[in-house]
Amino acid sequence: MSDRPFNVLFLCTGNSARSILGEAILNHDGAGRFAAYSAGSNPTGTVNPWAIHTLQTLGYPAEGYRSKSWSDFAEGPEFDLIFTVCDSAAAEACPVWPGRPTSAHWGIPDPAAVDGSDAEKGAAFLDAFRMLKRRIDLMLALPIEDIEQIALREKLQDIGREADAQ
Repeated sequence: MSDRPFNVLFLCTGNSARSILGEAILNHDGAGRFAAYSAGSNPTGTVNPWAIHTLQTLGYPAEGYRSKSWSDFAEGPEFDLIFTVCDSAAAEACPVWPGRPTSAHWGIPDPAAVDGSDAEKGAAFLDAFRMLKRRIDLMLALPIEDIEQIALREKLQDIGREADAQ
């Protein structure tokens, strides 16, 4: 990989909650080292208001996010890392991405699927944010530039598995 920031894509089905949170966290916490994007296989067309509320509440930038298709990225940028954050996107046949991105599955329960009170919805989004933040923090601690691609994929997969166990 080069001196440019690592391009990272967070994929989900609807691109309205988890993938948006991942994009926001990594762009904030990995600024200068990473450039994060998000997309969906079947985007909802809108960002879930609870995702925006969660980002605002926790002091993360919450402007400029939109629900978009993974086909928007067919021509680039060239991704270094791709994370699926929902089980349905992980099981889908993904497009062929330019370059040779390293991919890993970081399954996160869908906070947008919570059908309850505002307190329950808020808690679900906070939980999803916390899980993504933990995994991203672990990734940021890796010397990614120095790890071979196969070993990097395994380490990134391990982050998803280890974080699930906690």
